[in-house]
Amino acid sequence: MARPRPTARTRRSPYELTAGSSLDDLHPALRTYFAGLPAGSRGYGSGVFEVVGTPRRWLWPALHLLAGQGMLFPVWEKNVPFTVVNAPIIDRAGKTAVVAVRRFHFLGGARTMIDAITAESTDRDGLVDHLGFPRRFRVRLASRVVRGEFHLRSTAFEIRIGRHHLRVPGILAPRVSLIERFDDHARLPGTPDGASGAQRVTVIVEAPLLGRLYEYTGAFRYEVRAEPSSAERSGAVPAESSSTAARKATG
Repeated sequence: MARPRPTARTRRSPYELTAGSSLDDLHPALRTYFAGLPAGSRGYGSGVFEVVGTPRRWLWPALHLLAGQGMLFPVWEKNVPFTVVNAPIIDRAGKTAVVAVRRFHFLGGARTMIDAITAESTDRDGLVDHLGFPRRFRVRLASRVVRGEFHLRSTAFEIRIGRHHLRVPGILAPRVSLIERFDDHARLPGTPDGASGAQRVTVIVEAPLLGRLYEYTGAFRYEVRAEPSSAERSGAVPAESSSTAARKATG
């Protein structure tokens, strides 16, 4: 099944710009997730993370600082409900971006994670993930499709100092990996009778000298739908719009 062609009102997503025709080999549900979103639409997902965080509590003070930037959180929890809203924007540099606003419903309250993906080139390693609110950190990513799954791995980790981004040496840099796949037999709580299947995501952050630093893995259902013009005023999306958050994340 071929990937739908973008219309005049649908910009190609950063994933399409970098991975190209290899996305045709994804599960159909994943093709929808990684394709460009039509103008006036957003992608909405909800599900449960089986685990979030790290049991290594000595890392939590550093994670507490990152939590204030909408990145990672000082937790180790299981069965965490979450939602995600994906929205397309054009950043200040004119690049197509997709911002993701995730809400984790922890036992101690809800927390928001924000990142924005852009395509810095059309090469397979041309993706850049801008992390958090103050756009202080970004990760360069390479993509590939493996047996219908979408894989990402980091190739560089950069920190913004002043107006410049400096690459962290490889021996010190965190390494990020992501796998997105679709499980046709999964069932989530609240799934309508006769419906099955869910998207699964696993993200792992590791460091060469310290091992695994952070992870989250779980399943969710996802759909693309038009965004009513009054949705943000009525509180249907987080108080800070995902478009505004994306501009903060990408500069």
